Amino acid sequence: MLRLAVPLMVAEMGWMMMNFVDLAMIGRVGPQAIASVSIGSAVFYVFAIVAEGILLGLDSIVSQQYGAGEMEDCHRSLFAALQLAVPLGLALVGVIWISVPLLPHFGIETHVAPQVGPFLHAMSWGLPPLLAYFAVRRYLQAIHLVNIIPFTLISANLINFAGNWVLIYGHMGFPAMGAEGSGWSTTISRFYMVAVLAGYVMWQNRKRGFHLGRYAWEFYTGRIWEIVKMGAPAAGQIAMEMGVFSASTLIAGRLGAVAVSGHQIALSMASFTFMVPLGVSSATAVRVGHALGRGDAEAANASGWTGVAVSATFMSCAALAFWLTPRPLVAIFTTDPAVMKVAVSLLAIAAIFQFFDGVHVTSIGALRGSGDTHTAVITDFVGWWIVGLPLGWYLCFEQGMGVRGLWAGLCVGLIAIGIALATAWKLRMDRLKDHHRGHRGTQRNN
Repeated sequence: MLRLAVPLMVAEMGWMMMNFVDLAMIGRVGPQAIASVSIGSAVFYVFAIVAEGILLGLDSIVSQQYGAGEMEDCHRSLFAALQLAVPLGLALVGVIWISVPLLPHFGIETHVAPQVGPFLHAMSWGLPPLLAYFAVRRYLQAIHLVNIIPFTLISANLINFAGNWVLIYGHMGFPAMGAEGSGWSTTISRFYMVAVLAGYVMWQNRKRGFHLGRYAWEFYTGRIWEIVKMGAPAAGQIAMEMGVFSASTLIAGRLGAVAVSGHQIALSMASFTFMVPLGVSSATAVRVGHALGRGDAEAANASGWTGVAVSATFMSCAALAFWLTPRPLVAIFTTDPAVMKVAVSLLAIAAIFQFFDGVHVTSIGALRGSGDTHTAVITDFVGWWIVGLPLGWYLCFEQGMGVRGLWAGLCVGLIAIGIALATAWKLRMDRLKDHHRGHRGTQRNN
């Protein structure tokens, strides 16, 4: 599990590091710039991560094909995913451009809203290469070629850092573009990411004799539909989750620049620690898929609970860091006393839900590897939208707790989701093990 999970952990942390670096560098411009990048990112990632969710079906499809020794099917699934990813990315560029004029109607402060549009316009052009990167990455991790993935993210962060330095502040003859410059820097780094993975796949093609060229010129309508059927529920689950955090950022935006800046800093820290169990979740999905592909339900069960244990242990350590050392962590982003006060108070709430966040995301990966992408949609809808967000709104506005009340409500919802998903994984594996035992018994009788 760790041989597969550690590179994916590093990759997920590298993915989050882009937003981390963007915020840290734009934070020196001021609270209004932080707020504009925070709100723009909240909108952008709803589209980007939901689109990625459609491609999450590859975790189950390709890993089970690989576990069954069907490499040609793995290659066909890769090209089917690319045929889905690139047109989807281009379509979403148009959707984001249409959405930008609607932002002022959400009650965002008038001196923040004008900076959000240029940032989103710049970020949107990174969607087609980003989705192509997701497709290639899912294929590579499902066939156990993962070492290139963390290298890609780490080096892309260096490119993003340099691009931010040049375009945000106006170095090397470029104008100081502020938030918009951050968006262009991130887009450039995403073209780089897909170029590196594409080059690696071509090198592996020559080294291992995959003969990928023979699969590249077909149009895989059936496989695309299979990916969509498997991935659409996963996209729905991610939409529930990303949507609630985007909604929370928009709600925090109604409380002013200080509140939304503190909210975004604390959310970035919680999201950064979340990248480790997210990497473990991806590895868990692959390991469960491999085991079920070769018909070994006991190994699938062991892989799922191993992943949950690894994630829960790490997130318990993260909770201690949030609880004991919040001020040095917040100081990475800002030295503004008002913003620091808000962010520190929110990290105390984040410490409470860290354990359950790790359990929740890894259980989703285990379920996805077994072919179940529906359960998480139901649990997320109830936990986030029926319990967490309404309770957070009530505590925020009706009880006068402000952004801390918003986070307290979301914390309650997340705890409920974590418990429900771990229970769902146990019940699913009990059914699968009984099914496999019955199948083996039938074979012996025959």
